[in-house]
Amino acid sequence: MTTALTPGLIPPPLATATEAVQRRRIAETAQAFEASFLSVMINQMFSGLDTEGPFSGGAGEAAFQSFLGDAIARQITRSGGVGLAAPVQAEMLKLQGLT
Repeated sequence: MTTALTPGLIPPPLATATEAVQRRRIAETAQAFEASFLSVMINQMFSGLDTEGPFSGGAGEAAFQSFLGDAIARQITRSGGVGLAAPVQAEMLKLQGLT
């Protein structure tokens, strides 16, 4: 539901609160998408590493490697990301009729 705003008039509080919640959810979803994308990319980067040898983590490293990739991806996203969340968020807002 979008309402035309005229200067000096305040839209109904319910519509504004609902729209604010919807915008927040869209922003969170776009960031989650970026983190998921980065996680896949980072885990692909780790896939070629050799976990055998005297200075490796062995089986423990292999078991927790994907968790490390996920944590790195979330931190990158929290720190501003790589620019993927903003266009995704804009497209999602457009699809919902919000600008």
